[in-house]
Order: sequence, then structure tokens, then C-alpha cells
Amino acid sequence: MAAGATVYTFAIELSDADRNVYQSLELRVARHPSETPQFMLARVLAYCLEYQDGIVLTAGIAAVDEPTVLVRDLTGRLTAWIEVGAPDAERLHRGSKQAQRCVVYTHRDPAPLLEQLAGQKIHRASEIPVYSFERQFMDEASGALGRRANLSLSVTGRHLYLDVDGRQFISAIEESRVLKVP
Repeated sequence: MAAGATVYTFAIELSDADRNVYQSLELRVARHPSETPQFMLARVLAYCLEYQDGIVLTAGIAAVDEPTVLVRDLTGRLTAWIEVGAPDAERLHRGSKQAQRCVVYTHRDPAPLLEQLAGQKIHRASEIPVYSFERQFMDEASGALGRRANLSLSVTGRHLYLDVDGRQFISAIEESRVLKVP
């Protein structure tokens, strides 16, 4: 019998000065047994950094036909397709065609992902940003997460300041682009 998901509950104070978003959030995240703590943290960060009305955190690794995070407008139309990790070209192509905006957040070095995607058939490939965080930040911050945690997340000047139950972590938010090779 396969082990079930572990549920994490986060109380988050979000202060994103770059986008003028200030919100108190309660987020329940089901962590699949095969999901690393870094991947789960990247999902939470993607949700917070993209936070807006209509945002939904999907089943993560278990989401087959949906991105990790999505945004729908009031009519139900998909407006943002947000992937986490290392999605393949086909998922990004489909997401970019279905939504106005497609974005990737990765918890690892983005270079192998960008190399894998270069030259692949991806709708509006050059418009897809790939955001990454410093490796040490991901390792240390994900290690500090308990099943219940209070998070304070501040973003300013594309730098992320994360407090996890009184422990502080800092990372730049690096942006790369998926390139289409002629």
C-alpha cells in the first residue's frame, strides 16, 4: 500500500512590494511521498509570488492535466499557467496556448531545464520566464518547514526574504527565459 500525502498548514504574511500585494494567507499543502521538501517550498513560493484573485494550488506532482498553480478569472477562463520544477516542452506548449501567461519556478539550477527546452516546439517560448532561487536558500528554508509553520514572506527588488517560525532566509529571484532556437 502506497503512503498517502502529508498535509502541511502554513499561515503566511505576504508582503510583495514589487507587485504591491499585501495579504494574509492560510495555505494547506498536500506533500506527495515522492515530492522533495524543496519542490514543496517552490510550490508555496510560486503561489505567493503569483498571488492574485482566482489563484489555485493544484495537486502538485499528482496534477496530470493541470499546472502546479493556476489562475482563473471570474468567468472561469484560465489566465495563468504556473509550473514548478522541470516541466517538459509539451506541458509548456499546452500551458502557453491555454493561458495568457505561462511561467516556471524551479527549485534547482535552471541551466539543464533551459538546455532541455531550447529549440523545442513551445508556443510563445521567448515569453516564458523561468524563475529560480539560490540552492542554499532552498535547502535551508525547506529544512526549517514543519507540518505547521508561520511564514513571513517579503519581496522587494526581486529579492525574497523568508521568515519561517523566527528563522530568516534570503535569496535573489533569478529570471531566465526559454529560448527558441531558429
